Amino acid sequence: MTTETIDAVSVTTKANVYFDGKCVSHGFTQADGTRKSVGVILPATLTFNTGAPEIMECVGGSCDYKLDGSDVWVTSAAGQQFNVPGNAKFQIRVTEGFDAYHYICHFG
Repeated sequence: MTTETIDAVSVTTKANVYFDGKCVSHGFTQADGTRKSVGVILPATLTFNTGAPEIMECVGGSCDYKLDGSDVWVTSAAGQQFNVPGNAKFQIRVTEGFDAYHYICHFG
């Protein structure tokens, strides 16, 4: 099931812009204090670093991802998610000509 709306949140209005605008996100905090971000990744291959574990939920488009230590690219499409360990690197690849990857990042 794909998350379509998130109610009762406090949103950071200034966007986080990474990789020359290839990734743009907004952070928000839910009423219970849970932090998340929602964003979009345009066609590119990008490497991210985590502090805490993350769950990447695809809410639109798709991406391929490769976790640190793996040589295998895995596809994540709308309604799917993948887990990233804390203190790790992972890559996301969005292919030119396909829809951008829209996501919610759930911080662990």
